[in-house]
Amino acid sequence: MRIADTIIHVITRIAQWGTGLSFAVLIGAVLIQVTGRLTGFSPVWTEELTRYALLYSVAFGAGLAFRTGDLVNVDVVCEYLPGKLPWLLRLVSAIATCALALFLLFHAWRYVAIGKMQTSPALGVRMDFIHFTVWLMLAMLAVFAGLRVLGMLTGTEDGKPVKADEE
Repeated sequence: MRIADTIIHVITRIAQWGTGLSFAVLIGAVLIQVTGRLTGFSPVWTEELTRYALLYSVAFGAGLAFRTGDLVNVDVVCEYLPGKLPWLLRLVSAIATCALALFLLFHAWRYVAIGKMQTSPALGVRMDFIHFTVWLMLAMLAVFAGLRVLGMLTGTEDGKPVKADEE
């Protein structure tokens, strides 16, 4: 399982770096926007860039949030059920998340393709690069949910969220 652990670690790091980089761009754009408003020269493109950086932050962060349990997770009742029921419910939840994300990937890609014909008004960025965030978010959810299912079925994890300090 060393190869699997390495792959999981690499995917997690890519998602962490993607989230961090997009958040850094978001902070930079907001600082430019605020400074510009105070000095009387507010660039138009900063509002658009902050929107796009936020989209990429969510796209990279959704899978990480699923992995750490920070994504919406209603386990108050489930975890107090007797026997193997909590484990089974975590498995069903991970399978459903993975299946839904995989199902939607094709449709999200069609949405990305529509963006090739459009550009953003201020930055002039092709919108397929922006629409790609929907596909990326679904892919990250599918990957992390699939990894949870695989881990649960092989017995390497119990399906509970993995907190950052446990990695």
